[in-house]
Amino acid sequence: MNGQSPAVVVKDLVKRFGDFIAVDTISLEAHKGEIFGFLGPNGAGKSTTIRMLCGLLRPTSGQAFVYGFDVATQSEQVRQNIGYMSQKFSLYNDLTVIENLIFFAGMYSVKKSDLKDRITWAIDMAGLNGRENSLAGTLAAGWKQRLALGCAVLHRPPILFLDEPTSGVDPISRRQFWEMIHKMAADGVTVFVTTHYMDEAEYCNRLVLIYRGKIVASGSPLELKLKYMAGELLLVECDEVGKALELLQTAPGVDDAAIFGNALHLVVPKASEAISGVKSYLSEHGVNTTRIEPIRPSLEDVFVSLTSVRNGPETETSIQ
Repeated sequence: MNGQSPAVVVKDLVKRFGDFIAVDTISLEAHKGEIFGFLGPNGAGKSTTIRMLCGLLRPTSGQAFVYGFDVATQSEQVRQNIGYMSQKFSLYNDLTVIENLIFFAGMYSVKKSDLKDRITWAIDMAGLNGRENSLAGTLAAGWKQRLALGCAVLHRPPILFLDEPTSGVDPISRRQFWEMIHKMAADGVTVFVTTHYMDEAEYCNRLVLIYRGKIVASGSPLELKLKYMAGELLLVECDEVGKALELLQTAPGVDDAAIFGNALHLVVPKASEAISGVKSYLSEHGVNTTRIEPIRPSLEDVFVSLTSVRNGPETETSIQ
């Protein structure tokens, strides 16, 4: 494979289950050493896409090439050149850390002459030193995650697929996990990761947002936040958030409103000019505002904006 060629190429990929279209004509490319994020809510089609790219599920139509191999006709070659970590860690709880690593080394056809070095490397990479003889079933979720990653990369694959890898893991373990991913990408590994955690998507070099099987936007996290949002954003903290939401959804000068935590995010044409009007409007309707100020949009704001108006746009918006 030419080092300059994309590591993953997807062209008009479709997956149907009966009448249900799980993945609807998506196209994308991921490059060597890139952390490529596939972002969307549960049920959007992320895991189905990953399974097709790993050669585990045959596409209904379209094409996909992973490390130069066709996922539909060369699935075995695909699987030999990738690492795959699913959202449900595929570990054997009644085996120790070292026994799990030995088992997966066999699954990935690691040569016996390389076995010791590869296992030592995986243990060091995952920070599992001192836990080699612990049963996998006794490990905390964060350590299971590290072990699952170690098992997935024992054969030093050039491409790594991570499907919701941090579900159910505490925030500190999530951050440590992403530090490991960045180190691997710096060594030239292409990392293709699905997530529904909007904050986690910030760690990616490039993202596509998927909704109901379609790609609705693509670009870097910064591009998506700064260039995609139509209008500017206001943070509003107030009494009776539910009532305030209902009022502001139809308020003059407010393009959109959504609840974020204990506050509201409003999309307005010009944030600095809208503050006094929004505050007055809420006050007139019996809602007291405790804080209102312009903020920079998050990826969650972008996603809500993309999917709320028409229950999902029909075409992709690409940010170059």
